[in-house]
Amino acid sequence: MPTFFEFFAGGGMARAGLGKTWRCAFSNEFDVKKSIIYRQNWTGPKAPDVLKVADVGTLTTDDLPGQPDLTWASFPCQDLSLAGAGAGLKGDRSGTFWPFWRLMQGMVKAGRAPKVIVLENVCGMLTSHDGKDFAAICSALAGSNYYYGAVVVDAVHFVPQSRPRLFVIGVHEDLAFNASAVTGEGGTDLWHSRGLLAAYDKLPAKAKEKWLWWTMPKPSRKSVTFAELVEDDPVGVSWHTDDETTKLLGMMSALHLKKLEAAKATGERTVGAIYKRTRRDEFGRKVQRAEVRFDDLAGCLRTPAGGSSRQVIIVVEGNKIRSRLISPRETARLMGLPDSYKLPSNYNEAYHLTGDGVAVPVVRHLAKHIFEPLLSNWAEGSRGVA
Repeated sequence: MPTFFEFFAGGGMARAGLGKTWRCAFSNEFDVKKSIIYRQNWTGPKAPDVLKVADVGTLTTDDLPGQPDLTWASFPCQDLSLAGAGAGLKGDRSGTFWPFWRLMQGMVKAGRAPKVIVLENVCGMLTSHDGKDFAAICSALAGSNYYYGAVVVDAVHFVPQSRPRLFVIGVHEDLAFNASAVTGEGGTDLWHSRGLLAAYDKLPAKAKEKWLWWTMPKPSRKSVTFAELVEDDPVGVSWHTDDETTKLLGMMSALHLKKLEAAKATGERTVGAIYKRTRRDEFGRKVQRAEVRFDDLAGCLRTPAGGSSRQVIIVVEGNKIRSRLISPRETARLMGLPDSYKLPSNYNEAYHLTGDGVAVPVVRHLAKHIFEPLLSNWAEGSRGVA
């Protein structure tokens, strides 16, 4: 059974995606509230408590047991996000990559280098500081004897949520000879966005020498629709009053009211998602707008911190219109978590937990088609040499 470390663990969604055939040997999370939920879901009679609640900068290699097959790090995105202040890897939050990386360098020096390292973040990393932050991470991997590459995977292939994320995957040079089965000769439209290709072009020549073009099969069609995830009797939220719904509709522009009228005209139950956004009106003034989508997709879940609005559900059945906040369980379903997953009882804490996470089926797809073949080929090669 392959082992892994999970840094910036949150609620353990990477762990959920890797699945029961992997064993978590160590996890780390700074947020106390998230740590409580992590333990509720991942600690039990057959699952020892491997979570260390601490700032990653306070950890040393002595805290890390053995040599993991894989290390996962979903380090904070705020300073790399297009909605952030642009501090990049020098920021207080996204800059926590560096103390994490010092731990990895210590593992390499001690002869306990993780065989595979996965870094997950927003796609804004590709353009942060004109690509210099992405190049710094790539150079860090290359300088520590890792071959590496990156893919952009949108959760929309698996769940009804638009959520593109960047995954930088490094494989230690001892395993790199096994990578041919999961790499190609160049980028693909499905996994290598134009933004990723542009960031690759800006890499230093030395970093490019260790670049790998990871490839995976196209996912099968997602099995659940957005409407099927929506609850008639949600827990943790209530349906808006008629006045509250009317006020929400009054915040729509003519374009979005037209979408609403088209949904009403079908006479069928139509489920949509609304985000409140600040836009400029015809006079250049900033106004808050309610923007709706009826394409059977939720917008990308975002944490309510920093002023981001919470997503609103709208259900149209002819002239009957209902609206409410998305429920905690619905956000969990949009991340691919099972209904057995325990959530915080507080609404904002639950929304923050899920909105900060990685989509579970995306991790499973990566594991099935890249991580597990790499490690399996390495194990078979080791037995052959022996």
